[in-house]
Amino acid sequence: MVLRKALIKDIPVMHIIRISVKENPLPDPGLITQDDYKEFLTMRGRGWVCESDNKVTGFAIVDLKEKNVWALFVMPGFEGKGIGKRLHDKMLDWYFSKTTETIWLGTAPSTRAEVFYRKAGWSQTGIRPNGEIRFEMEKAQWLRKTIIDVKSGI
Repeated sequence: MVLRKALIKDIPVMHIIRISVKENPLPDPGLITQDDYKEFLTMRGRGWVCESDNKVTGFAIVDLKEKNVWALFVMPGFEGKGIGKRLHDKMLDWYFSKTTETIWLGTAPSTRAEVFYRKAGWSQTGIRPNGEIRFEMEKAQWLRKTIIDVKSGI
């Protein structure tokens, strides 16, 4: 398993992953365009991909402008292998190296993603107008979680 910075050439496979997920699916795959991915990767933030056996199996993108997680998705069939956690941790380490601003994300309730974010130390701060749970993470929370994980050998 290799994590690396996402490149423009990765956009087609990232979109395939995005539209193939069973939880938090896009209601219309056309809602997100290749230009959207390009903007987030080159102007608004940064992205990472995870490769397993030279195949992209997950990706994460963080948005510095809106201070949120724009995407964190793992290819169906590759869940539960630590890909999401590694992408998540890399993304938050990078984000908090660039800013001290609180980061937020939204995810559907009663999903594995909700459980994942709670376990990762995110705090629920409300419900978004679209019904998603709004989670936030402060830099101090992230640093405490990272120290606890290191001490626990996680």
